[in-house]
Amino acid sequence: MTSRPVPPEVSIVIPVYNEQESITELARRLRAVRDSLPPSEVILVDDGSTDGGSAALDALHREDPWFQVVRFTRNFGQTAAMAAGFDHARGRVIVTMDADLQNDPADISKLLAKLEEGFDVVSGWRVDRKDKYWSRRIPSGIANRLISRISKVQLHDYGCTLKAYRRDVVEELELYGDAHRFLPALAAVVGDRVAEIPVTHHPREHGRSKYGISRVSKVFLDLLALPFMLRFFNRPIRFFGGLGLMFGAVGTAVLGYLAYQRLVLERSIGTRPLLFLGALLVMMGVQFISLGLIGELVIRTYYSARGRHAYHVRRTLTGCTPGHHTCGAEETITLS
Repeated sequence: MTSRPVPPEVSIVIPVYNEQESITELARRLRAVRDSLPPSEVILVDDGSTDGGSAALDALHREDPWFQVVRFTRNFGQTAAMAAGFDHARGRVIVTMDADLQNDPADISKLLAKLEEGFDVVSGWRVDRKDKYWSRRIPSGIANRLISRISKVQLHDYGCTLKAYRRDVVEELELYGDAHRFLPALAAVVGDRVAEIPVTHHPREHGRSKYGISRVSKVFLDLLALPFMLRFFNRPIRFFGGLGLMFGAVGTAVLGYLAYQRLVLERSIGTRPLLFLGALLVMMGVQFISLGLIGELVIRTYYSARGRHAYHVRRTLTGCTPGHHTCGAEETITLS
């Protein structure tokens, strides 16, 4: 009878896009730390590379199956590549890092050690960043402050790809847009414990950065959605309904004032702009409340269709105390 392969403890997920010149050195650095890690696997997600990197990844896998390759049909972006890596990962812990040689694989052991202190997510902090251009550092600094303020999770460097997650954390989170950078904040909202440690950051050796000033607008648009995702995802009626009640109350007050003017003071109100404003506010209130109710139905369909729940379980203790009238001679405790 053939024994089933033992799944690795750690899965290292690396999105790759047009990094052909870095692949050989990346593999060398990863092999250098392999023996210092628990049983592991490396999942390289080829995000539609067009520079010949796909062939280099194929050759790397043939040479050493420790390196696994997932190839996209075209470029879908880093967040999609992360999601694909998470889907294919088998490890109890998932580590993410960049393929451009700026993250140091030697820091993976530090992330794992911090994770074992009882944290669910450990994020890298590039204390001494080696980026050459202000177009990366300044927008990144602003985004870090905004995300920290919105999420109440104080991290210095949300943009650092080098992170470690317990598997159950990524299984419960949905990735969209550029949401991979928000994962620590989204995890903290459901009660997961987040930590940050300093990591090494190397200057880019080959190619050029895929991040520039053009990417800033995309990140800030995702930031606009972040407060809603953090606070109102499970109860959209509280967000849209709250706006609806506010607009409706103001509109009703305006129309009530105009009714007093017309019925008691017998003044003409038919051409007053305030009448149109009051009617518009009441209609907006009705629309927002209706949108909140539709959102509630969508959320319930989402949880039902995916078999998900509106809660997150860290562990369960089942069984009972020995000697209890419903127990047998032995105690059964199951940790999950």
